[in-house]
Amino acid sequence: MDQPTVGILHPGSMGAAVAACAAANASAVLWCEAGRSPASAARAAQFDLTPVATLAELLDRSDIVISLCPPAAAEDLACNVAGHRFAGVYVEANAINPERAVRITELLEPAATVVDGGVIGSPPVRGKTPRLYLSGPAAATARIEALFAGTAVKAKTLGTEIGKASALKLSYATFQKTSRVLVALAVGMAREHGVDQELIEVASRRTDSYLAEPEYVAKTAVRAWRWGPELEEAADALAAAGLPPEMLRAAASTLARWNDVKDDSELTLTDALDRLAQP
Repeated sequence: MDQPTVGILHPGSMGAAVAACAAANASAVLWCEAGRSPASAARAAQFDLTPVATLAELLDRSDIVISLCPPAAAEDLACNVAGHRFAGVYVEANAINPERAVRITELLEPAATVVDGGVIGSPPVRGKTPRLYLSGPAAATARIEALFAGTAVKAKTLGTEIGKASALKLSYATFQKTSRVLVALAVGMAREHGVDQELIEVASRRTDSYLAEPEYVAKTAVRAWRWGPELEEAADALAAAGLPPEMLRAAASTLARWNDVKDDSELTLTDALDRLAQP
């Protein structure tokens, strides 16, 4: 059985947990300490990832590299990797639009083999089982499926065309993330007029409505720093398809009001709505 060495760029909440799953079928999972925060180091230690000092060392030792970072950094990170002439399989698993996925592929090929990826779901901890959708060369996608076989990350290949996995990820994000932004706006408006509890009561009659679960507003706020750029990417994808991007750009602008509460686990619904009301 193939036991590749895997490099993770970088061990954020999703990246570290995904890397830990890959470790089940890898000889080692590496991460680069250079320039990373104490929080990244703590996550890497929690999941028993192996530290290396430089990106060059990580790339030299890795057969497979998985890129999971904020969308805005995806292309710069790929440029850095390309500069080192990485020659293995590069899994571009960030929430970026299909055109960017193609550009990144062009940056890295022919030295590397690029697999387009998209993770849908929560990090694979505490029983969560996200899907990792893949598209790209068949031999490379099969190798990534094997890497995650029997783990909490369920890998599925969509085909050989770069951009398919990214398109699916952003199509899902278009609804899943924007709908929660709309909940915040709806509850905020109702609160202003003293009818927020009545709104929640109305919504609770529908079991499929986020309005019945306003606690998601605070959870949305602390993820806004990641979700806003992702919706900007989705807006670009809509525009490229000839569809109007304005609603997603507006949602991204709304999310930006929460950028200063990044990963604040103590944020309450009231705090989130108060920050949303500030210009």
